[in-house]
Amino acid sequence: MKRDAYAVIIAGGKGTRFWPLSTAERPKQLLKLLSAKSLLRETAERVAPLFGRRNIFVVTVEEHHRAIRSDIKTIPKANFLIEPEGKNTAPCIGLAALEIWAKDPRAVMVVLPSDHWIDGARRFARALGSAIELAARDDAVVTLGIRPSYPETGYGYILKARRTEGGSARMPVYGVRGFVEKPPRNKAAQFIRRGALWNSGIFIARAATLLEAIRRYAPAVARPLARIEAMTVGKSLGALPAKLRRALRREYRKMPNISIDYAVLEKAGAEGKVMTVEADFGWSDVGNWDALHRMLPKDRAGNAGPGRWVGFRSNNCLVYSPPHRLVALLGMQNAVVVDTPDALLVADMRRSQEVKDLLDELSRKGYGRYTAR
Repeated sequence: MKRDAYAVIIAGGKGTRFWPLSTAERPKQLLKLLSAKSLLRETAERVAPLFGRRNIFVVTVEEHHRAIRSDIKTIPKANFLIEPEGKNTAPCIGLAALEIWAKDPRAVMVVLPSDHWIDGARRFARALGSAIELAARDDAVVTLGIRPSYPETGYGYILKARRTEGGSARMPVYGVRGFVEKPPRNKAAQFIRRGALWNSGIFIARAATLLEAIRRYAPAVARPLARIEAMTVGKSLGALPAKLRRALRREYRKMPNISIDYAVLEKAGAEGKVMTVEADFGWSDVGNWDALHRMLPKDRAGNAGPGRWVGFRSNNCLVYSPPHRLVALLGMQNAVVVDTPDALLVADMRRSQEVKDLLDELSRKGYGRYTAR
């Protein structure tokens, strides 16, 4: 990779759709869902050979900072940027862009979610390399789009425009004419027939290009960022003295809670200022129990999951059980059973997206303590 390229791992989310395994104190990115390593650690180890550990930044919220640092100890302490509070992705990515721009005004930053699954390390590296070259050459914002394999309703979709220069036969490059977030199944199938791509959540741009886009499309984010920049000149945002941390907190509180997609990418895409590389690596955002079930090895009846369990006359179920307890299924179809010391979830797998709504209901009924542990 280019020496002036940096990876920014966004690690502030909570992953509430993996309740009760994931809670406010144990966010999704720290879960070991697919291997003996957390999703966050897998992400950090995936990009370390490409960028070098000193060119990797991690943005997280204050309450998760200690656990995040403990999980990926090879990243320098000053490269952990701490949000005073969770404000969605536009403010935290803006904060990272300030830090990287101060290091190198020509730097390119690769923004990656911390909790996604990726298969095909070489194809992933080629896609990033192509996107970095495009971002540097054209001062463009470049997204990585994934060829869909089914009409997923929990993903965002990239609507392609004309094919542009760059890329290759296996990984062509297109303009972007729009984004659609979580369409219904019939619309998702329609988009796929028209060549739309899954939005991987990975995008690439010069730090300067991104800051300019925030100023243009999201002034409510840009104004506090400008004041943060003015008061931290010559200082690393990952190692501020207490007085400046308090000042940063005051400015951060003024920012809206908004994603980078809504704040910047959708608006820039509508003006023809976003490109997408049609990547060919395996990808999933591992967004809910249904998505996890798709990725795990299964028995002949389609049942899957770690722990001790038996599926008797049961099909297409996911069981997540602790090693000291046995879970037995009898005559179950499309079920999710997640057994933890704090709570037990039994759900229809086809309604995995609704777990977040379930947590709201638990809070309304006075059981909020079970979602915060």
